[in-house]
Amino acid sequence: MERNEGVEWKVSDGLIPYEEALAFMEERAAAIRSASASECVWLLEHPPLFTAGTSADPAELSNPAGFPVHQAGRGGRYTYHGPGQRVGYVMLDLDRRGRDVRKLVYSLEGWMIAVLAEVGIDAHRAPGRIGIWVGTGAGEAKIAALGIRVKRWVTLHGFSINVDPDLSHFGGIVPCGISQFGVTSIAAQGKEIALPCVDAALRRSFRLFLNDLDEQYQVT
Repeated sequence: MERNEGVEWKVSDGLIPYEEALAFMEERAAAIRSASASECVWLLEHPPLFTAGTSADPAELSNPAGFPVHQAGRGGRYTYHGPGQRVGYVMLDLDRRGRDVRKLVYSLEGWMIAVLAEVGIDAHRAPGRIGIWVGTGAGEAKIAALGIRVKRWVTLHGFSINVDPDLSHFGGIVPCGISQFGVTSIAAQGKEIALPCVDAALRRSFRLFLNDLDEQYQVT
């Protein structure tokens, strides 16, 4: 593991089972709460699977490929994870960083937008829609997703950036309950970017994310 701004960074090779990730997050969040471990960001990939948030609607799951479906415990609806997608789990102590979940989500969105800009993707927030988007009008599509759980003011879960996943796998769900728009990736936008390059951009932009947590903002 490495450290960035006092936060421990863990990067895993291979495909990490979802159950293993959940167990790690729960254990680490409890240790952060008891001040026996530092905050942590964990970058990984999962095998193909769907996760169901607390607002998941079974009507939005078709799953023709029979991928495993996991109850995530985070907010939101159905999300896909799989190879070629950079998943980032963020375990931070909001007692230290301000008990403002809305600010946390806004700052995470800003972090994703900054990372995508660094690899040549012009991305944005979309009012009324969770996640990070590219394009305009009928061609608008989601390129990154966010889902957070806060337990005793320690965060769990985080974000996923579509680097080069099999986009057909998203067809087994209505991603995040939004059916009017498609899903895209860095590769589908014409950029050949390896996961380590995305990881490096995440590290370089991390200070901006933490600064956002310490500052007031206005949502326009």
